[in-house]
Amino acid sequence: MAHKVLTMQSRSHSRPMLSWQAAGTPLAVLLVCGAAMLPARQARAAMNFCAAPALQTSERTNADPGVKALVSNVEAHLDDPAHAVAKLHTEGTLPHEGIYDQSVEAEKDLDLMRDAALAWRATSDDRYLKLVDRLLYAWVTTYQPSFNPIDETQLEGLILAYDMTASALPVKTRNAAMAFLTRLGNGYIAQVDAQPRPLTGNFRNNWQSHRIKLIAMAAFTLDNRKMILTAQRLFTEHIGDNIAPDGSTVDFKERDALRYVTYDLQPLVTAALAARRHNRNWLPEKATNGATLAAALNWLTPYALGTKTHEEFVHSDVPFDVKRREAGLPGYTGQWDPKNATELFHLAARLDGRYAPIALRLAPTPPAWLAVCLPLPAR
Repeated sequence: MAHKVLTMQSRSHSRPMLSWQAAGTPLAVLLVCGAAMLPARQARAAMNFCAAPALQTSERTNADPGVKALVSNVEAHLDDPAHAVAKLHTEGTLPHEGIYDQSVEAEKDLDLMRDAALAWRATSDDRYLKLVDRLLYAWVTTYQPSFNPIDETQLEGLILAYDMTASALPVKTRNAAMAFLTRLGNGYIAQVDAQPRPLTGNFRNNWQSHRIKLIAMAAFTLDNRKMILTAQRLFTEHIGDNIAPDGSTVDFKERDALRYVTYDLQPLVTAALAARRHNRNWLPEKATNGATLAAALNWLTPYALGTKTHEEFVHSDVPFDVKRREAGLPGYTGQWDPKNATELFHLAARLDGRYAPIALRLAPTPPAWLAVCLPLPAR
């Protein structure tokens, strides 16, 4: 009975009087039911990263083409088996090396469960919720965090899937997911806080951006106040460590590549979007050196618009950059393609409407998942 009530509440986003609240219900029953509902109260406090309201029945046949395309893609994978693995590893490896290919294949589950959650939100079709439940439970009970943020950055999709479906999931899946996200967020916090200050190496470059994204998303979706405060502290610290007052980044200096500027900024914008849903504005948040995320986006803007150009990786001293260039991987030589910043600026436009013209110039429509998740840019 409790699960049915949870499902009803998640769809309506309201809190109707429950049957056991009627007069005359024994106190013991009230206490048991109240305890059963506790995880649901926590789940309803999710960050609601995606606006994606459920469509009314009359609207479904005339749904936005982006919604239709996303739902159609999910439909094609309804019966796919879960590809959950205990470990992901792509960092520092090329295709066909180690478990790179297996990891890339497994990571498709993470995008699929996010898209299935969006499809469920848009249609209320329980088949999509069941797909989220199946994939999510497989992953949170199989995967063992390595706390390598490059390997684990794609867990963003898992967090978004949980965030959208938490209050409608079976208790078993919800509790397992909450435990997993708590372990993930606290593990990354412990790793960062164990480092001597000032932070150096990959604790001040793009790796740290991905750590902060995962910490922030876990914190806000769990509504864990202590973790939220820590996420904000680490975010502000990283802005000062990674971004100069003029908006240039450590990654650009180290790698001589705009590819790494976008790779550094996108997780920070995602973290800021998670915070925005809790009425915290991290975009203009100033570090002790006066740097802000907004300044970094403004620094990149002329390159995104094509008024400035850049030859990639010419002065990089990182051996892996040379290895990828020699392997012929695209993007590791020649001029930077502004379209590589498409998703970054479409995400940024959801923080501040000033970035919308840049995003629209790069691509008239955002990536499908974002078009459904946050269909309108900020004002």
